[in-house]
Amino acid sequence: MSVETETRDDTGASRADQLATEFGEAITEMPIYERFAEAKRAVENDEEAQERIQKFEAIREDFMLARQTGQADEEGLRELQAAQEELHDLDVMSEYLAAQSELELRLQELNEVVSDELVVDFGEKAGGCCED
Repeated sequence: MSVETETRDDTGASRADQLATEFGEAITEMPIYERFAEAKRAVENDEEAQERIQKFEAIREDFMLARQTGQADEEGLRELQAAQEELHDLDVMSEYLAAQSELELRLQELNEVVSDELVVDFGEKAGGCCED
């Protein structure tokens, strides 16, 4: 029985490690990623967006707690949905969500390219989450 080992360079990095690093760097250089990063920074630096995010998160947390205790109702759900719509109505937030969606689609395409070479779904397994 033979055990295969990866060839490593002087720093201990394997070729796969090096290629993964290059792959990550290539992703950050894609215009779609740059658009996402700019949109994310815009949301982080927008005072109104941050206030609405905090408001939405507080309402969501209250609703989740109410749901766990069996006290959630339609009014609470409507309040949560209204806060989410109010947040998404901001131009800076809608731009961020559009950029995020486009990036996620592109990353899924890249996942499929990598997965074609493997016998597992690379993105699913690399994510570290267990699914039934």
